[in-house]
Amino acid sequence: MTGELPYLDLRTHLQRRFGRRVQKIALDAGFTCPNRDGTLGVGGCLYCNARGSGTGAFRRGLSLTAQLEAAAAGLTRRYGPCAFIAYFQGFTNTYGPVERLRALYEEALAFPGVVGLSVGTRPDCVPDEVLELLAGYARTRLVWLELGLQSAHDATLQRLNRGHDVACFTEAVHRAAARGLEVVAHVILGLPGEGREEMLATARYLGGLPLQGVKPHLLYVVQGSGLAGLYAAGEYQPLTEEEFVTLTVDFLEHLPPHLVIHRLTGDPHPQELVAPRWCLNKNRMLARLRQEFAQRGSRQGSRWPNPAAENALAPLRSLAPPPAGGKAAPQDAGS
Repeated sequence: MTGELPYLDLRTHLQRRFGRRVQKIALDAGFTCPNRDGTLGVGGCLYCNARGSGTGAFRRGLSLTAQLEAAAAGLTRRYGPCAFIAYFQGFTNTYGPVERLRALYEEALAFPGVVGLSVGTRPDCVPDEVLELLAGYARTRLVWLELGLQSAHDATLQRLNRGHDVACFTEAVHRAAARGLEVVAHVILGLPGEGREEMLATARYLGGLPLQGVKPHLLYVVQGSGLAGLYAAGEYQPLTEEEFVTLTVDFLEHLPPHLVIHRLTGDPHPQELVAPRWCLNKNRMLARLRQEFAQRGSRQGSRWPNPAAENALAPLRSLAPPPAGGKAAPQDAGS
């Protein structure tokens, strides 16, 4: 834990791990999603539009190498010499033939200065052969498997049209961990139908899995999403800034202190964001989170573990036991 932040932030973790500054470069490899191409559905998740979390670079004809070159040049101008993690971000980045995946991942790993991969995907799109491919890279490079969960409640996942359940996520995490892969969970705060207790139950569930990191962020409304229709009809109201700050600090207090917090805010495209507009001021949001921690005198893990957490975790752990040979540890939109 840093002396400045009350949570284990990604920048500090990478500095300690590599001894230098490391920056993630978001890549758009032109993937789609089984929840969009008709395999599971065609509308995508409730909060996602046709652009997803992609940059649009693929549609503009930019290769992965061209995307890496442009981003690396800008980051070097801003920060000086640094290393890079190639982040396959847009939509479902394990959804394709293994040979295509191999070619894309290796193109990124071959770029000068790239020290590892971060691959965003769904828990129902990580067959064994893909995990084996990633585990091979993980023997010599950093590899993060970023799995979208969003909530530890099946009723919420159904409302979101996720197309998988919590047990699917549990099983995917254990299969990845059994191969030595580092897994990062994506979760969203402020989902329809969820209150504080549901969100904190998600935090406790995550703490019982062999994860290395968590990516929580606010649910925001973007144009062209199903959520935008609910918002326009007055059927969904985003969290206020005050609610977000309080809930995020609550959430982090219930996470184990060893989990790396990969982000606390999302990056909505400003021209597509419908609400809440206050989330565009990331610096203000982060400052308010630090202030809330200071006022409470708390930090990440302050309320982990405790008897209430263990009682809440028991039924969630029973959703899917780890497969034979699996390991257990105490403990945004395309994925």
